[in-house]
Amino acid sequence: MKKEDLRIVYMGTPEFAVESLRCLVEGGYNVVGVVTMPDKPAGRGHKLQPSPVKLYAKMHGLPILQPERLKDEAFLEQLRAWQADLQIVVAFRMLPEVVWAMPRLGTFNLHASLLPQYRGAAPINWAVINGETETGVTTFFLRHEIDTGEVIQQVRVPIADTDDVGTVHDRLMVLGGRVVVETVDAILAGTVKPIPQEQMQADGPLRPAPKIFKDTCRIDWNRPVKQVYDFIRGLSPYPAAWTELHQAGREPVVVKVFEAGKMPGAHNLPIGTVQTDGKTYLRVAAADGLVDLRSLQLPGKKRLRVDELLRGYRLEEPATVQ
Repeated sequence: MKKEDLRIVYMGTPEFAVESLRCLVEGGYNVVGVVTMPDKPAGRGHKLQPSPVKLYAKMHGLPILQPERLKDEAFLEQLRAWQADLQIVVAFRMLPEVVWAMPRLGTFNLHASLLPQYRGAAPINWAVINGETETGVTTFFLRHEIDTGEVIQQVRVPIADTDDVGTVHDRLMVLGGRVVVETVDAILAGTVKPIPQEQMQADGPLRPAPKIFKDTCRIDWNRPVKQVYDFIRGLSPYPAAWTELHQAGREPVVVKVFEAGKMPGAHNLPIGTVQTDGKTYLRVAAADGLVDLRSLQLPGKKRLRVDELLRGYRLEEPATVQ
């Protein structure tokens, strides 16, 4: 079968999923329909906003379905009507068997980790938070348990100590588009030899990648400097690590932290003590050194470099963060 004859249904929602769809469309593959999340209210006016995948699909005249429930019979009828040979899932949601088992060639998923490591909703964040020096993308056939299906293809990339989740996300997004196309070509050629994840050698104990909530993002200053540093970059630029700034005579202020530096070394300061010259630097005592805060955001303000922030915000010492 030629790629022009293979009927593909694509499922995805965020920006990460647009690149793989773009590679398929621009590569001449026959995408017969796109499934994405319903429009969601966003911004001050709470106007309904389409997903990035929907915007791309509309721009290229692709049929779109936006089901509230994936087991809804009306949706399933519409999905069957597309007569897909293959379904591709990138950053979408957990599919019921009635959906993933529908195409004759099955359904494969692109996951932003080296499975079986980092199964879950936030693999890129957790890889950086945990200080990994390597990650990658994996394509695998969907099965009952989430992120556990047989692996088709896997490609590794390094994580630099200076990377944050934004730079790793963009690198994996581009790589993922290429790997999705290569996976489709291998399925077309009949050369796929899926490997059960149970047979794959994991580097150390399996680490999960659960969904991240606001409470997840609070900085624990009792940890070593390197762990605090990795935590901050693993949540930057989104959703952003945060801490609570306490000053005498003032209400506590929630501060988002986007960028920091490591200053390991012994000190006698209580954990969470803030050091500053009021002009150029802002440092916090952690377990085994200082964390140099470099890019911050106060409530209702934009993100600023620390010297810019200190020019407009008077920091009263003594100050601490919690």
